[in-house]
Amino acid sequence: MKEQPTQREELEERGEISERRETRGRREAPRRRRERQSSQARIDLPLILSALALIVSVAALFFALRPERAEEPPASSSSTGEPVTFRFGDRTLTALEGMPLNPYDRSAFTVDGRGRLTYEKDGKRAKTGVDVSIYQGEVDWPAVAADGIDFAILRVGYRGYTEGGLFPDQTFAQNLQGALDAGLEVGVYFFSQAITPEEAEEEAEYILEALGGEKITYPVAFDWEPITPGENARTDGLDGAALTRCAAAFCKRVEKAGLRPAVYFNQTQAYLHYDLRELADFDLWLAEYGVRPDFYYRFDLWQYTHTGTAAGIEGDVDLNLDLRGME
Repeated sequence: MKEQPTQREELEERGEISERRETRGRREAPRRRRERQSSQARIDLPLILSALALIVSVAALFFALRPERAEEPPASSSSTGEPVTFRFGDRTLTALEGMPLNPYDRSAFTVDGRGRLTYEKDGKRAKTGVDVSIYQGEVDWPAVAADGIDFAILRVGYRGYTEGGLFPDQTFAQNLQGALDAGLEVGVYFFSQAITPEEAEEEAEYILEALGGEKITYPVAFDWEPITPGENARTDGLDGAALTRCAAAFCKRVEKAGLRPAVYFNQTQAYLHYDLRELADFDLWLAEYGVRPDFYYRFDLWQYTHTGTAAGIEGDVDLNLDLRGME
């Protein structure tokens, strides 16, 4: 999301190219066989051929009727006692025990006629949405809705990364009314720079006040992102345990208000900072740009590009899929 300057880590996808080696066989010269002219050889040959044919038939029948042996499945951590690991860039990570895994069928992700990703399986189709802030300027929400967009997630505000003040997104109220009037389902997010659970709860309260009792149907998301090194951010050095506590505190406050909480993150944050087991009860909103998500664990919303387009929005916009209920 276009917020404050952030450091984004991208994985380089390494493809292996296999060489096909062609071997050239040499034909052997046919051997000359000395034909025996004896009548005995001419008499025995048909009998020998018949016997061989009988042997081949019996062998074929034996193999056809023999019960097929099932292939043994690969060993798992439960059978070997070894932890399950997976790769992230040049790192080997140990899977979090008890954390649900990515349940989605990679072959069900396709590109539609608009150039947008879709996910369709068992007759169900994932909803498509945008997330916007003041960076998208004035939005024509009826045009957005007419362009195949089902939901919008709107920025409510942000916390400054130097002194920690809370600031509104100047387009939020206008976007909220416009999206609702256009018939879109609406969620919201706050660009957090919380360093304590109390600050995260304060951000949740800020959202609830800005909504003014509006019961939106999509999640209220905690969006904490690292600031570019050298910017002297107050969040520099915040460890993963503290960040997880902040996210959990935000979500619990939102849940207490009767709304649906979510946590937004990229793969680096998810694998190296958050303890996702502490957040598994909330919606997880993944930012991973590509045509198929490789993220190892379960997630609910997927922001798959920051350079999407939609009628009614000038310039680039983030596009998302709502994969809830699509397992």
